[in-house]
This record gives sequence, C-alpha cells and structure tokens, in this order.
Amino acid sequence: MQVKAPRFQLAFFHPRYWLTWLSILVLYLISWLPYKVQVLLGKAVGHVLFKVLKSRRKVAERNLQLAFPDMDQKRREALVKANIASAGIALFETGMGWWWPDWRVKRMGKVFGYEHVQAILDKGKGVMGLAIHNMNLEFGCRVMGLLHPSVVFYRRHNNPLMEYMQYHGRARSNRYMIHKRGVSEMFKALNSGELCLYLPDQDYGPKRCEYVPFFGVKDAATTTGTLLFTSQANCETVFLVSIRTPQGYEIHILPGLEDFPSGDDKEDVARLNRKIEELVMMAPEQYLWMHKRFKTRPPENPESLY
Repeated sequence: MQVKAPRFQLAFFHPRYWLTWLSILVLYLISWLPYKVQVLLGKAVGHVLFKVLKSRRKVAERNLQLAFPDMDQKRREALVKANIASAGIALFETGMGWWWPDWRVKRMGKVFGYEHVQAILDKGKGVMGLAIHNMNLEFGCRVMGLLHPSVVFYRRHNNPLMEYMQYHGRARSNRYMIHKRGVSEMFKALNSGELCLYLPDQDYGPKRCEYVPFFGVKDAATTTGTLLFTSQANCETVFLVSIRTPQGYEIHILPGLEDFPSGDDKEDVARLNRKIEELVMMAPEQYLWMHKRFKTRPPENPESLY
C-alpha cells in the first residue's frame, strides 16, 4: 500500500522525545553550515564511530575480508577506516537531503545518463531503477528526485517523531512511497510508467533468493525480487549509483542488462551481482559494508561466515 504521510502530534512534546528533538535540532543546524565543514565534521564523527561501534566495524572488516580475500591487509584496513568515515559523513548527508533548499541541492548534485531513463519512458514503459546501498543514497535520492521524482519502497522508523521527520524529508522529491511489502503497488507504479527505485544488493533472507557469487563469496543469498518485477510488469531496467566526489555528488544512470530476465533465474541474478560489483567498485569506500551481506547461508553449507 502507498504510505500515508504521518501527521504532527502534540505528543511529540512529551519528555520522552526531548533527546530526539535535540538530535534533530543539532543535525538541522549543522545542515546549514558550508558543505566542506560538514564533510570535515562527518569524518570526525566517523573517527569516533570507528572507536565506539566495534561490532559494526567488525562486520565491515569481515565483509571486506570475504569480498577481497587477495587484498593486501594494509589496504583493507585503510578501506575500513575510509568506510567508517563515509558513515560519519552520511549522517550529515541525511540532513542535507531532508532540509537543503532545492537550489542548494542542484548546485551540489549532477545526474549523468538520464537519456537511458527517457528512452524507456518513450516506449510507454515503466523504469525499474536498480540502485545500490551507497551511504550517501539519502542525498542522492534527493538529487535524482529533482530531475525525476521516483516511487520507492519505504520502511517506517520505530520512533514516531523520527518517522515524521524521515517521511517528510524523503517525500520532498519522491513521487510517493510504498510500504516495503507493497508488491502489487510496485507493479501498478511500473505499469503506469513510473520510475521506481529498487535495491537488490542486500541479504533479504532465504525466501525468494538464489545463491550466486558476489565478490569473493561464491554462494551469497541474492533476492529474485528483481526478476519478479521485471518479468511481470511493463518495464525495463537501468542501474543507478550515487557517488560523493570532491566537487559534489554524481548520480550515474547506466543501461540495464540485455535479455533480462532471460528465464534462467540463477544466471540472471549472477549477472545482476556482477553489475553491482562494478557499481560498488566506482567508490568502494562509500558502500554499506557494515550490513551482514553474507548472513544467509545455503542449506548444504549452513555455517555462519561471521
């Protein structure tokens, strides 16, 4: 179902929300600082996170060890530190995405390859935009939405006040949002010629998945949800990746896979993973390595990798 906009509640002034209000206020005020100052603050926060969030750091270290078994140890350690620094910057990128005025977003963000989206729309089809979990995605979606508002899946925040802020922040340039289980609504959107964003690069559990290679892991659980939508909806695919550069943010839109889906589910999601690998390697330090991407194991080899 389409997610309804949460309303502001007087209950938000209850003392239990005061800490949340404080964090929101600090993030909002920081969002108005010069961009370079926010990046420096983000790196400083990342340095603290590296020391404090040991469990998440260990997940990132293990993922990189699994993904790049032949990588030099020093290079891998440097990549972990850069990744945690990106996580710190991502905190402020969220504030930028939620509160920056349109003119400031446009000044800092550029979209390359939109012609691939337009070519599909000109055929009268919907566009399934396959994106990856780069940590600047919150701001990247805002940049993309100013050019072409999108339909996206949405997961509610557990804190009602943060849910209010999150929804209205993301709604600034999205077309509308669908509940994370709203499969039928996604079909409707695609069949109506919408640009819909879908992220197939995480571990969504053993249901509706194939075990195929992803970087150095030969049997990574990979969702077949992409195949469900692209085989049954009137749509074609493109790939999207959001990258932070010294000059600002770039959204790169790349052509989808040919003959996709082909009918061979295992080979199709393997091809999809190979393309995702290419997107990740455009800025590997910005990818969400702190997610347990290889948590779900195949029945014949159930031993945890973590």
